[in-house]
Amino acid sequence: MSKQMRIDFVSDVSCPWCAIGLKSLEQALERVGGDITVDMHFQPFELNPGMGPEGQDIFEHITEKYGSTPAQQEQSREMIRQRGEAVGFTFDMSKRGRIYNTFDAHRLLHWAEGQGRQQALKEKLFEAYFTLGENPGAHDVLLRAAGEVGLDVEAARQVLASNAYADEVRQLEYYWQRAGIRSVPAIVINQRHLISGGQPPEVFEQALRQIAQQDEELEQDEEPAA
Repeated sequence: MSKQMRIDFVSDVSCPWCAIGLKSLEQALERVGGDITVDMHFQPFELNPGMGPEGQDIFEHITEKYGSTPAQQEQSREMIRQRGEAVGFTFDMSKRGRIYNTFDAHRLLHWAEGQGRQQALKEKLFEAYFTLGENPGAHDVLLRAAGEVGLDVEAARQVLASNAYADEVRQLEYYWQRAGIRSVPAIVINQRHLISGGQPPEVFEQALRQIAQQDEELEQDEEPAA
């Protein structure tokens, strides 16, 4: 019998390790096959909530935020590219020149959840930013991505043109921050188990199987005696 599992994937569309983590998690879920059935929810997290709409040069931003040298940044970019390649995701680092505000992307993703296309949109926005070098906060990029995954473009346009879901996204961001999430990706399983970072597929697979077993044993212990 398949084990039911809820996964809250807390992430930002401008986070490279989130893109890697999602591809790795998807591969792990394929490996567990019919043993585990997942209800996936993508939760908002902004790496740079104060970022202006024009964005900032990525090298300048990382230097200011982490104090890393150009050589260290290049080494990190190459490691990310290789990790992405290993799980089937393409990072075109030559096109990733700026980092942008992603709040509108999170608003649209929140709306897309109710349309049953949240994961597809999330993946498309990762591709837009990391593979194509586009601004994932730009409305034209968001609308094109929405259309490409089968969402109603006019409805998406209305969401973006308004302040729809802004309060909901802020509340969710605050909720996950209060829950102790300080870095992403953070994969929260059944609302009580945390897996941090863009782990390899085999690590996710092992964790999923262990958590499924632990939760099954916990449920059995909680069952009242006949």
